[in-house]
Formats: sequence, structure tokens, C-alpha cells
Amino acid sequence: MSEPAAVDLGTGEQETGGTRRGRGDRASGGAAARRAARSGGGPGQQLTYIKRQIPVYEVLNEEGLALIEANADTVLEETGIIFRDDPETLELWRQAGADVRGERVHFPRGLPRSLLKTAPSIYTQHARNPERSVQIGGDATVFAPVYGPPFVRDLDGNRRYATIEDFRNFVKLAYMAPSIHHSGGTVCEPVDVPVNKRHLDMVYSHIKYSDKPFMGSVTAPERAEDTVAMAKIVFGDDFVENNTVLTSLINANSPMVFDETMLGALKVYARHNQACIVTPFILAGAMSPVTVAGTLTQVLAEVLAGNALTQLIRPGAPVLFGTFASSISMQSGAPTFGTPEPSLVSYGAAQLARRLGLPFRTGGSLCASKVSDAQAAYESANTLNSTILAGTNFVLHAAGWLEGGLSSGYEKFMMDIDQLGMQQRFAEGVDLSENGQAMDAIRQVGPGSHFLGCDHTQANFQTAFYRSTIADNNSYEQWLAEGEKTADQRANELARRWLESYEAPPLDQGIDDGLNDFIAKKKESMPDAFT
Repeated sequence: MSEPAAVDLGTGEQETGGTRRGRGDRASGGAAARRAARSGGGPGQQLTYIKRQIPVYEVLNEEGLALIEANADTVLEETGIIFRDDPETLELWRQAGADVRGERVHFPRGLPRSLLKTAPSIYTQHARNPERSVQIGGDATVFAPVYGPPFVRDLDGNRRYATIEDFRNFVKLAYMAPSIHHSGGTVCEPVDVPVNKRHLDMVYSHIKYSDKPFMGSVTAPERAEDTVAMAKIVFGDDFVENNTVLTSLINANSPMVFDETMLGALKVYARHNQACIVTPFILAGAMSPVTVAGTLTQVLAEVLAGNALTQLIRPGAPVLFGTFASSISMQSGAPTFGTPEPSLVSYGAAQLARRLGLPFRTGGSLCASKVSDAQAAYESANTLNSTILAGTNFVLHAAGWLEGGLSSGYEKFMMDIDQLGMQQRFAEGVDLSENGQAMDAIRQVGPGSHFLGCDHTQANFQTAFYRSTIADNNSYEQWLAEGEKTADQRANELARRWLESYEAPPLDQGIDDGLNDFIAKKKESMPDAFT
């Protein structure tokens, strides 16, 4: 089960002359420098995960939060949650004191919340390169790529089914991207590999072509077990059992159902002390009420039930409060993105997660556009801005999402990671150091002059402002001379340069051999299956 493949719920998817010359000369030099940097092909220095220095934005007061929490408790008590085809889970809930009626579990008020007291509010997901390990929770924000699309929008402008080569390419791009902190999971679905074996190639690609942390397979419990086994080849048995090296995406089948596939994967990862992002996948109006408060109530109820289950399996296992909330067109039924209501859900859910003391996941660079156009940019910016201001800890779909999650786009990926770099700079907040105050510059320049040549500007000009890798800020004449390229054309060229200059991070030969032996034996043990 992949979260982001959006469901089609209706009819389908969706300033005098002298001054100006002087400015032009200076701009020309700056543009030349930027072009030189871009043409080098390299992406620049890797950035650590974000340690936010800005406050969160909140939309609910204490009364509103308490109301939604009480309503969620009522839903859990009166309506209940279905745990489908999983007698083991039902028995765990029965032993915990819940009222189990068939496959539906009704929860005494406060039971899930009390169980979650053992879940960590902050934990580390370890990468095979310790410098790439990330903090999940607290003031940290981690960006991870798009997850789940079966299609790609490739560098030749084609929309087609994704292949394992595409998968490797997106892993490489995520590895090279300074503002991507996590390799992600199913960056696209490689349909040229058998369904029952592709998880092996996908997990291996994350390990081989990147040294950032990664996500595990959730499409079957045995595939989750394979992921854990491969992680143990990399990190060692004891390390995996006592530390978190994997994150997995566990979706609720909203409204108020967890299916056996997701439950099976959740139980595997929780037993091995690996992180689960329990996420209601909601298109409001179809999978939840049309209102923000109603959707938040359902989200909280589903999260409480799913997250608490991890603590029944292994108290202390890391778990995230996840939400993926979008809206639908009430005319066509198609999913919509970048609209106000899902942002309000994200803000409110983040507040609820903090009250529970759990790390929070939401948002990304979401859009319904089929290509990297203005619609894609506006919708993605709206989603990403609210994601950062909400205080999100783990951001899935941070780069590459197109077509409501049906496609991973190469140009979109490059344009998104440029925006992620801007968000990383924004999250640093205001520098109030002596250099940040710039009083020496103000004293040196005085009234009526300019700051271009002062000592402070000269000392800071290389790092003073974020430099986009995609945007063109040159004069119109320069833009014409350079081929009238659009943003997506520049992104296309940048992606090609990055892939041409890619160098794999070192991987111990013994580990690589062990992984390949494991994969070969697993593949030999079963026939190919494409359904």
C-alpha cells in the first residue's frame, strides 16, 4: 500500500540611466558567478537537518484543542476503530482493556493516550554515515523526498511508468541535494521489477547510492522483515534492536480502519524498535468530514489508536503523529492541494501532536498539476510554507511530487529542493550576533551613501542571501542571450548535470557482498509476481 497515489473520486484528475547601467554591470558579474557555480554540476555543501529558530504558528486555543481531544475520545469510545483481519492485534487490545466487538475496537476514554506515555518525544534515526543521522522531534525538521508514485515525468518530457533506473536516479538526486536530509522510501514505484521482489532492490538502492537515513518497505509484513534483515547487515543485529535506523509509513485506511497489510508492517517495525509514521490518509469530504474541526477529530482518533498499538507491541518504540490531509473538488471529486483548509488541519494537528509529546509529520511540496508549471509552484509553496510554520518534524513528499502523487517529476524535484534550501535558511531565524546587528556597517556608511563597498558587505556577500539554483534574476537582455529558458528548463539541465557528476558514497565491500547475497537468495526463493 502506497499513500500518495491520489484516488480519483469523481470524473478525473485534474529603477536614472547611469544607475541602471551600473547595476547591470554588477549584476552581470554576479550572474556570471552564479552561472559558473551552476555549470560545475555539483550541488554544494550538504546541510544538516533543520534546527528551527522560529516560533510555530498555532490556529487553535486551549478551548479548541480540548474540544477536539474530547470529541476524538468520544469517537474512539462510541464509534470505534476497525482492525481488519488481524486477530493478534484484537487480542492485544482486549488484554489492554478495550471493548472488542468482532473486528471493531471501542476504547475506554484515555486508554490510547495513557499508552502513548512510553513513546519517545525525540529520537535519532541513525544513518550509515553518522554525519547524516537525523533528530526526529523537538525543534528539528527533516526533509524527505516524494513517496509512492507509479509514474514519472522524465527528463525527456514523457509521462511513463517508473523503472528501477528512475528509482536509483531519485535516490542519487536526494543524496546530492544539500537540503534533503533523508533518502525517503518509495521515491517512485519501479514497475519493471516484480512486485514481490522490488522492495529488495529499492532498499538496496537507498543503502548503496546514498548514506542518508531511509525508509522501509510496508507492502507486506515479510517485506518489512526483509528490510530489517538488510538493515542488520549494515548496522549489526544489536545496534538495530537498540537503536532506530528505519522509518516506515503506516497509513490508516480512513475512515477509521487499519487493514492487515499496514498492521502487519507496523508490528514488525515496532517489535524491532524501528519508527512508524502512523498517518490517516485523508481527502476531506470523502474520507473525513468536510470541516476542519471534524477532520481533526477523526485524524486524532485514528492516530491515537494506531500509535498506541505500537506501545502495546514494544513500549518505547518510536512513533510519529502523522497526517496527510487534502481536500477534494466538490464538483468533480478530484483531490485538490495548496488550499486553505488542509493548511489549517496541518496547523491544528501539529498542536495536537505536541500536546501528546509525539514527533509530527505532515505536508511537503504538494500539487495537483501534471507538470512543473505555475499551478505546481503556487500549490507546493502554499503547502510547504504551512508545513514549516506548523513545526513539522518529518516532511515526506518534500520534493518531486506531481499530479496528486501519481507522478514523481525530475524538474519538479530540482525546483522543490531549491525551495527547501530557502525554507532551511528561513528556519534559521534572525541573526542577532554582532555580525548580524551590522552596527559597524551602519557607522561606516552613514547617511546618503550605499553599503555595496563597505567592509561588512565585503565580508558577508558570499553568504548574505540565499542563492537560488533555479531562478533567473538577470536582465531581460541576458535572459534572451542565454536562450530564454524557463525555470523547468533550467531545472532539467541541473538534474542532468547532477546525475552526470554523481559519485556514490563509500560502502564497505563486506556489507555490500552481504546485501547482494541476501537479495539473491530471497529472489531465488520465490517466482516472479507482478500482481
